[in-house]
Amino acid sequence: MPRTSVGESSASAPLTPVAAKRDWKPSRFNVQALTDDGWLLLWNTYSGSLNAFRPAQRESVLELISQKGLSSNGDGIVGYLSKRGFLIAKEADEVRRVQYAFGQANHRNDILELILLASEDCNFRCTYCYEDFKRGTMRPDVRASIKKLVESRVRTLREFNVSWFGGEPLYGMEAIEDLAPFFAETAKREGIRFSSHMTTNGYLLTEDVAGRLLSWGITDFQITLDGLPEHHNQHRPARDGGGTYQTIYDNLVKLSERADDFSVVIRVNFAKTNVEGLEEFLQSLKDKFSDDDRFTVSFHAVGRWGGSNDANLDVCGKDESHSAHMRLKAAARSLGLRVTSGWRPGARVGTDVCYAVRPYNFIVGAHGDLMKCTIDLNKKDRNIVGKIQPDGSLDLNTDKMALWTEPAFERDTGCQSCHNLPACQGVHCPQIRMDYNQRPCPTIRFTAKREMVDYFKATQAAAQSAAVSSAAVPAPLDGGEERESPTPPNAKQSAP
Repeated sequence: MPRTSVGESSASAPLTPVAAKRDWKPSRFNVQALTDDGWLLLWNTYSGSLNAFRPAQRESVLELISQKGLSSNGDGIVGYLSKRGFLIAKEADEVRRVQYAFGQANHRNDILELILLASEDCNFRCTYCYEDFKRGTMRPDVRASIKKLVESRVRTLREFNVSWFGGEPLYGMEAIEDLAPFFAETAKREGIRFSSHMTTNGYLLTEDVAGRLLSWGITDFQITLDGLPEHHNQHRPARDGGGTYQTIYDNLVKLSERADDFSVVIRVNFAKTNVEGLEEFLQSLKDKFSDDDRFTVSFHAVGRWGGSNDANLDVCGKDESHSAHMRLKAAARSLGLRVTSGWRPGARVGTDVCYAVRPYNFIVGAHGDLMKCTIDLNKKDRNIVGKIQPDGSLDLNTDKMALWTEPAFERDTGCQSCHNLPACQGVHCPQIRMDYNQRPCPTIRFTAKREMVDYFKATQAAAQSAAVSSAAVPAPLDGGEERESPTPPNAKQSAP
C-alpha cells in the first residue's frame, strides 16, 4: 500500500489543507462563576451560551479566555469556545455588534405589539397602585380603529402580539369579547405568528371566563398574590375594602385543573410588611403548583411608582431587595416551584430591553391615546406619543417617539463597558433615565454569578434524580456540559 509523507502528493490520499491561524480574544460579554466543587461556569450575554467545565478543565479554559488572547486555526476547544461566543476574532468590535442588533430589532416592520387597556377602571385598590381609574371600558369607536389598524398591517406582518392590561382588563370584558376573537381569527387566516398575554388580578378569572379567554388564544397570564392571605388582603384589597386572596387562589386552582396549554406567572410583590412571611406562603403554593410546569413564581420589590400612597409604603432598600430576591428564589426552587425573573437559559442580546423602546409597541388607552410606558400611562405628557385615528392610522409625535426609542447606550460609556450590555442595551427601563438621569440596570447585572451557580446546581440535581430513576448516568458533552435553551421572546416588563 503506498504511503504518503508530509510534503508528498497522492491522488488516492490527498492532503487536507491546514486552516490558517487567526488571532482570537475573549469576549467582553463573558461572565464567569465558580461552584463550590470547582466547576467553571461561563455565560456570554451576547450569544446566550451557558457552559459548565469540569474542575480538571477549568485552568486550561481560563487561560484561553484570558485577556492575553491567542492565535489558533480554530480547532478543538478554541473552536468550541468561539462557536459559543466566548472567544471572538481579534478585529471584532463588540459594541458595534450591539448597535447593529439594536438597529435590527428596532427597524423591523413585520411585527406589531399592542398593549390594550380594556378598562382603565379596577375592582381593586392596591396600596402601591399608581393609576387613577378615571376611565372605564374601551370605547367602541377605539375598538373599531384597532381592527382597522390590524387589517391595514396584516399583509406585512409575520408576528402579532397582544397584551391585555388595565386598570383591570376583565372589568372591560365587553372590549375583550369584541377584539380577542377578531385577533385570533385574523392571525390564523393570514398565517401570522400570534400570541396574547393578560395581566389580571385574577379575581374575575372564573372557570367560564378562563375557558373563553383560552379559546381566543389568550394563553399567558400574570396574576398577583402578595403572600399569606392577611398580607395579600392588606396590600391588595377590593375597592370596597374586602379581602381578595381566597377568590384568586381558588381561581388559580381551578385553572390548574384544566388540561389546556397555557402559562401563568404568579407575581409576588414584597415590601417590609410581608417579606418575612413569604417562605410560609410558598409552602401553600407547593401542593397545587410545584408539579405543574405551566405555573411560575416571580418576585418583585414594591417601589414608589407614582401613586397617591407612595409616602406610606414601607419599601425595601436596594441591598435588602437583592438579598430577598435571592433568598426567595432559592426557597421556591427548593420546594419544586419554577421561578422566573433574573438569569435564565438563553438570556442573550435584547432579552432585557424594555418593550417601550420598540417602535412597533404601543399601549392603546380606552379613549384612543397611544402610550409607551405602563407606569407613566397618561399621567405624564411625554408618554402620550399619539392618537389612533378612525381609519386605523397612527398620528404620532416624532420627538416623543424618539425619546422612548433611542439607543441610550451609545452615549453612556458605563453601559458600553458593561458585561450585560447585549441583554439590556442601556434601556432596561428608559423611564428611570428620564426621571433620575441614572443608568437603569437590571438586577441580573448584580446577581448573575450567584444565579448561574443556583441554576447549575438545580439542573445537576435534576439530572442526578433522572439518572437514578432510569438507572443510567448521562454522558458529558465534549468540551464542557452545555446548559442552553432556545432564546425566549423579549421579556415583557409588566406592572403589578
